[in-house]
Parts: sequence; C-alpha cells; structure tokens
Amino acid sequence: MTLSPSHPLMDGRTANSPLITAYRGGTPSRRPVWFMRQAGRSLPEYRELRVGTTMLESCLKPEMAAEITLQPVRRHDVDAAIFFSDIVIPLKLAGVGVDIVPGVGPVLDKPIRTAEDIANLPELTDEALEPIRQAVALTVAELGSTPLIGFAGAPFTVAAYMVEGKPSRDHLGPRTMMHAEPELWAALMNWAADASGKFLRAQIEAGASAAQLFDSWAGSLGLADYSEHVAPASVRALDHVRDLGVPLIHFGTGTSELLPAMYGVGVDVMGVDYRLPLDEANRRLGGTVPLQGNIDPALLNAPWEVLEAHVREVVAAGASAPSHVVNLGHGVPPETDPAILTRLVELIHSI
Repeated sequence: MTLSPSHPLMDGRTANSPLITAYRGGTPSRRPVWFMRQAGRSLPEYRELRVGTTMLESCLKPEMAAEITLQPVRRHDVDAAIFFSDIVIPLKLAGVGVDIVPGVGPVLDKPIRTAEDIANLPELTDEALEPIRQAVALTVAELGSTPLIGFAGAPFTVAAYMVEGKPSRDHLGPRTMMHAEPELWAALMNWAADASGKFLRAQIEAGASAAQLFDSWAGSLGLADYSEHVAPASVRALDHVRDLGVPLIHFGTGTSELLPAMYGVGVDVMGVDYRLPLDEANRRLGGTVPLQGNIDPALLNAPWEVLEAHVREVVAAGASAPSHVVNLGHGVPPETDPAILTRLVELIHSI
C-alpha cells in the first residue's frame, strides 16, 4: 500500500519541507521547530473556541479539531502542525466508556483488569475513524506546504490508563499485571496497539506527513520490563503504518535509559525529553539517528536571556546528531505567554 497521489508527501507540498528533510536526516533550508501541546492550552483563541465544549467533543468535531490544530501554525510560524487529539480518542471511538475530566485527565467508566474485561473490549472499526479522517483532511487543505504530524499514544500509556482507570503517578496496576498475569497483559497490549495503530493510519492516509508515538508513562519502567513487556506492542502499533513510508517519531518522558530500546521498535526519529542533553542522547543512539527536542518547558517562564542561552545550548548539542528538529522536552505549560513561543521560533530560525 502506498499513499494516494494527492497526499501532501506525494504531490510535492511537504516532501521537501524543513521538517520532513530533517526527519529523513537531510539538511533543511531552515532549522525546523514545533512544540508538543502547541495546539491550545496557552492560546487565547483556543480557549475562546473551546467555550461550552468538552475536550472529547472538541477532538471529535472535525471543523473544531482542524481549527485548533491550525491556530499555533498561524500564530507562531512553526514548521509543523501536530494533530489536535487525545490518546484516549481511539478508546472513545471504539465504544469504551471514557471521559476527560478537567483537572484530572482521562477517566474510564470501569477499569480493565480481568480476562473478561479484555475479552469484552470492542474493536475499533474503520467507520468509527471517519471524524478523524475528516479533521485531518480539513487541516491539510489549509496547511499548504506545512506538514501535519499524526499522533497516537503508545500501547503502554494507553493500557496504563485502562488498567488504572485514571491517571496515576507510579502505574503500579499495569506493572503488577505484566508480571502477575503476563498473558492477560499481552492481550490488553495487543488491543491497545491495534487501536493506536488504526488511529495513526487514519491520520496518515488522510494527509499527515509524519507520525509520532507518545509513550507518556514509559519512564516508570526499567529497561528489562520495557524490552520484554512493552516494546513488542509498540512494534505492533507501528506495523499498522510502516507500509505508508512516512517518517515515524517515538517520544517518552523520563525515558533516558530506554532510548536505544525505544528506537529499536522501528522508528526514524527519537524525541528526547529535557532530562538528557542531546549530545549524550546522540552518543547513546550511536550517532546515526535524527533527534527531536529538548528545550526545558520550565524555562519558558524564565527571563528571556536565560531562555535564549538555554535554547542556544540545545541547538549546539543537537548539532552532533545527523539532523535535529527543535522541540520542547515535554509539552507547552498552559500558563506560557504565547508571545514567548513566537519569539522562540524567530530565534531558532535565526540560528
């Protein structure tokens, strides 16, 4: 299977963009930058648009999801849009009872903990993904030569929410299950992998030029647990989209010790969080992998000269890698002044 001739990577719109060039290890025409969680949260136009709608509603209304995805590109001149969605959207579309509770995060009607719970999980159908395809198509039609990055939660992070039933600090439930009931754990991970993989595929086929797998909670795992109980499901999720040939990025938080294993699931680019300097990440990955990251989000509220010095350090450390896409080492904090992000993009493009 290949992308349609009208896909932005195939018809010439995004194939030579700074972002895609850097993701493929080439030398871009300018230093590409985008921010995780750039869509919304810190933008007044986002908050205005969201009045009276829940988070899940805003993700599933194609016109609204497209508009939110486009807002930061218009405002900040970033080199990519990241599709506005949430990692539990595939659960919601499959028919799993889940809501995003303000100030809490994703909460399931009922945690998934038994063989019966897993056997009763509904399958995510192709038809259910239609709102996602519509939102991506609307977004891509407006973006022109700016690539859209598709996104999905990695199976471990999705499964962790499913077992705990809500956000958790230490993820004891899933970590217990993977050892106490390994067959149950594998079945749940396979379900999550297929849901995330189908979610990614819908976005890419509809026009996304790259795709990122977010493993928000993988940092709670040691290397042995990750390699044995988690990596195979991430491979399975990405197997849904490999034939499409778009650059694949993998990112997790607190995952400095897991970088080579996370790269080993079969991606093109590694995202690095703020805890590990990019030159050290490059060393751990053998000097052959394009990197993405890793400005410390905490410094967005520091004095400008402090932030500028830090960004220049990040860019210098990233220069050791085959190519580098500048990003944050996690998401944009909600209280960030949008003007700082715009100024930051100008600085990065000027270096």
